[in-house]
Amino acid sequence: MGLAALLVVLAAIYIAAKGLGEAAERLGQPAVLGELAAGVLLGGSALALINPAEHTLHILAELGVLILLFEIGLSSDLQQLLRVGLQSLVVALAGMLFPFLLGWGVMAALGYSSITSIFVGAALTATSIGITARVLADMGKIGSPEAQIILGAAIIDDVLGLVVLALVKGLAEKGSVSVGSVVGMSLLAVGFFAAAVTAGQLLAPQLVKIASLMRVRGVLLVSCISFAFVLSAAADAAGSAAIVGAFAAGLVLARTDRRVHIQESVRPLADFFVPIFFATAGAAVDVRYLDPSDPQRRQGLLLTALLLAAALLGKWLSGFFAYKKGTRLRRSAIGIGMIPRGEVGLVFAGLGLATGVAHADTYAAIVVVVMLSTFAAPPLLRAALG
Repeated sequence: MGLAALLVVLAAIYIAAKGLGEAAERLGQPAVLGELAAGVLLGGSALALINPAEHTLHILAELGVLILLFEIGLSSDLQQLLRVGLQSLVVALAGMLFPFLLGWGVMAALGYSSITSIFVGAALTATSIGITARVLADMGKIGSPEAQIILGAAIIDDVLGLVVLALVKGLAEKGSVSVGSVVGMSLLAVGFFAAAVTAGQLLAPQLVKIASLMRVRGVLLVSCISFAFVLSAAADAAGSAAIVGAFAAGLVLARTDRRVHIQESVRPLADFFVPIFFATAGAAVDVRYLDPSDPQRRQGLLLTALLLAAALLGKWLSGFFAYKKGTRLRRSAIGIGMIPRGEVGLVFAGLGLATGVAHADTYAAIVVVVMLSTFAAPPLLRAALG
């Protein structure tokens, strides 16, 4: 792709993503839904302006997802993660187990391979903390017992989801599934994340201190982004997922005294790169696989419907494992609060497509499930909390 063509494509992505993102927000939905819809509109199955497989665009989208996970890490609180308690941990584990088993069961019943079934089950485990947190804040319920359990469980879900992602990536690259490979990849994923956070907590304060003493414009932003890229490269080299390193970098930098300044500096960078990731994710969806008028495509609709049911039911069931002594909890609301899949679900889908684990029909089904579950959660949560 030449420079002129790339600039036209980027302009189209930004205009469509921000325009439809604004429309989504005015309808009370997260902007990410509009950005995904922009990708579907501009992609090969519609206007054909975006080719997500084009190398330059693919690299920009990869940078976008790294910056996105770095930003999510900056917004997370490691101390809160350690304080959330048993209730949130139990809900988080249940919220991963049930969607995984249901998703895996659907794929296995439809005759898909074991590695594809495991991947799709894993893709359904993610929870988007941002969407739920915003709804709770808008309702003035952020301090309620239900909200604290939901947010704590969602934070744990973020970490466990990335570990599962690293595990699935390793299994996809090996091309086979065995107890030994699952245990080995699990230990690698958990070990790298723990090592990155431990080492990062020692290095990050010194990095920020040195950068703060320098006079060159933008040195703090460049230093922090470089730190995230180094950890991402280390994660990839270690056989984990690069985004695990980016998330770990954000998590440890969030504990420094320049957290707010770093967040404000990163935001314009995220505004530039992240829409490219969402738009290319949407562009990779071939809506023809969901065409009910084509008998050969009805399998795609059936797959999407079954996975959506698994995604909604699995997370909803997790709420019934919540318990807080002396408090009457609205467990249904807790389960509903875990439903939105958001960004991490899209990262799973993209990884599956890139590694060949997910074919076009499976990828389309996962992205549609992410969009519909994200769309459904806010009104359901408002209804459950009254």
